[in-house]
Amino acid sequence: MYFSDTQTIAAPIGKVWAFLLDVNKVAACAPGFQSLEELGEEHWKAVVSVGVGPVKAKFTLDVTRPEMQEPEHMVVKGRGKAPGSAVELSGEMNLTALDDEQTRMDWEATVVVSGTIASVGARLMQGTAQKLTGQFFDCLKTRLQVPDAPDAEVDSVNG
Repeated sequence: MYFSDTQTIAAPIGKVWAFLLDVNKVAACAPGFQSLEELGEEHWKAVVSVGVGPVKAKFTLDVTRPEMQEPEHMVVKGRGKAPGSAVELSGEMNLTALDDEQTRMDWEATVVVSGTIASVGARLMQGTAQKLTGQFFDCLKTRLQVPDAPDAEVDSVNG
């Protein structure tokens, strides 16, 4: 399956890049995320639970970031297994500063799923993937678009 989209994030490019570099922050936004273990520089083991229709699977993923050009380009690759299923994924994103407070993220991902989850949930995979991607970006935007602490006090006074 191939996915691509463009997101506009109301945060400066440096703030978006710093968030994306922090794998713990990114993982916390991943739907179904359970754990993350650092294996080396730009190399992790992640455990993620995914449900496609009636089929639920817990994938153990080997994740790397083989390519980065700060602050605009990042590639992420992963492969993993769950009982009776396997997944291989590759994602690439490019950031562009629209102005001092807005960043455009153009991203694309290729995901190949095989085994039980693919055969049983094939019809539902595209919709499930789009739903999970939407949840991820909602979380990312919520965390990045929060005003810095001093501004929050002004909001509570006006609130």
